[in-house]
Amino acid sequence: MEKDIKNVGLRVNLELYKKVKHIAEYEGRTINGQALYLFQKCIREFEKENGPIDLTEGNGSL
Repeated sequence: MEKDIKNVGLRVNLELYKKVKHIAEYEGRTINGQALYLFQKCIREFEKENGPIDLTEGNGSL
């Protein structure tokens, strides 16, 4: 696994899981792919409204 990839454990209730799984399959994605798509969409929308997120030292670091 690449060093710049982070594994994120995400707990969701069964109803949410089943609905996201349905949408992911409908759109030809895995659940992981759907989650990445939604994260990226959220970030695009946030940055469009608020400007780029600053990831310099101390702000958003891992």
